[in-house]
Amino acid sequence: MKRWIVLALACLAISPVWSAAPVRIGSKAFTESVILGEVARLAARQAGVAAEHKRELGGTSILWSALQHGDIDAYPEYTGTITHELLKNLAPDADIPTLRAALKPLGIGITDSLGFNDTYAIGMREDRAAQLGISRISDLLPHPDLRLGLSNEFMDRSDGWPGLRQRYGLPQTQVRGLDHALSYRALASNAVDAIDLYSTDAEIPYYHLRTLDDDRHYFPHYDAIFLYRLSLEQSSPEFVKALQALSGRIGEDAMRQMNAMVKLHGEKETVVAAAFLGVQPDSDGASFWSRLLQRTVEHLRLVLVSLIAAVLLAVPLGVFAARSRRLGQIVMALTGVLQTIPSLAMFVFMIPLFGIGTWPAVAALFLYSLLPIVRNTYTGLVGIPPDLRESAAALGLPRGVRLRRVELPMALRSILAGVKTAAVINVGTATLGALIGAGGYGQPIVTGIRLDDIGLILEGAIPAALMALAVQGLFEGIEHWLTPRGMRLEARQ
Repeated sequence: MKRWIVLALACLAISPVWSAAPVRIGSKAFTESVILGEVARLAARQAGVAAEHKRELGGTSILWSALQHGDIDAYPEYTGTITHELLKNLAPDADIPTLRAALKPLGIGITDSLGFNDTYAIGMREDRAAQLGISRISDLLPHPDLRLGLSNEFMDRSDGWPGLRQRYGLPQTQVRGLDHALSYRALASNAVDAIDLYSTDAEIPYYHLRTLDDDRHYFPHYDAIFLYRLSLEQSSPEFVKALQALSGRIGEDAMRQMNAMVKLHGEKETVVAAAFLGVQPDSDGASFWSRLLQRTVEHLRLVLVSLIAAVLLAVPLGVFAARSRRLGQIVMALTGVLQTIPSLAMFVFMIPLFGIGTWPAVAALFLYSLLPIVRNTYTGLVGIPPDLRESAAALGLPRGVRLRRVELPMALRSILAGVKTAAVINVGTATLGALIGAGGYGQPIVTGIRLDDIGLILEGAIPAALMALAVQGLFEGIEHWLTPRGMRLEARQ
């Protein structure tokens, strides 16, 4: 027995060596960030470090929060974003040593510049800009009727549209928020007149765009770097060395060419990153059906776990609301307020509590599921005819027995209708989980939007729609099966 105990303790002592958790690299939901995430992952592989890449995790706030809370260990970022969005007390032109000193107390490290500056810019179609005689941002002043299509993040950033409009005194009022990948299509189709650009975007020459000169020097430098958790310097020093070794290696032309290979020529980010590093890409043997199976399992997990948890809480809340009308109104109001919170905001609110991945998505979907189930449970119980309640009471049935044997069965159709509504809503809303690393059918949709690939979008959208129809049919069948025969006949009449 002592030998077995010693052997077990020895296994526990060395198990961290055998099963060291891989380094987690994040990336934002645009092509350049995904490519840089793959470059970091493959560089780690070269250094003998196990690493995984959590792709397309939304915008700056999501990645920064995930890094601070330890849900990821590193991600590509830009110096201008750090000074304007993350550490707003610094000077806009703060250099990397200054940033390194400011980030250190937060437990965050920063590499030197990767070798290129991907600054914001404003762009127009060359023919339209020539027609209006516009070559500088200040030339927009005499054209208040121009339509601007700006990326959603740029619309609210301190280094984005609010500050740009103030610096130049721009008079344009027709300003729309768009996904960055879709803004190029909007510009090409003449739906908008100007958009915000990243200076390394491959679409700039492809769509024959004119980059307007920032003649009042509003935009800071956006040198590409990697942020990482300082604890990696002890737990995975080889990975930190691999990141630092990338400094100065990626020029602006090289980055623009890699973006073009993915966005314009349909190459996979892994293949492009591997070619840049001169290594063999990972084999990607996943077929359409295997990907579909994986996404289906992920999506079902999100929907089922959140729905089951919601049923377990919402039905008792509905019963309570029906029994205590005054307090019940408070319950109904609170669950109604949850339903008014925008879906993406709800997902983001869950990150500080649950990190990124499956559980924040489940928590958000759980909250969204409460209202339909609570409301329908309440409606079903309140709608029971008073004479039936009195008959059950006259038989001497205890209150709990009346609830289980009489009231809940009679309210069952209404309750199941609420569960069905919540389930169908969850199937659609769960696609947003891909923006915080939860996978599911939203993953190909997000990637398809980024790459302007209709096939990828349909790869997620069609199964999601079919799952919603299947869920609705399933619950209608369950409702028919559980409804007593007499109530079925009454419903037909």
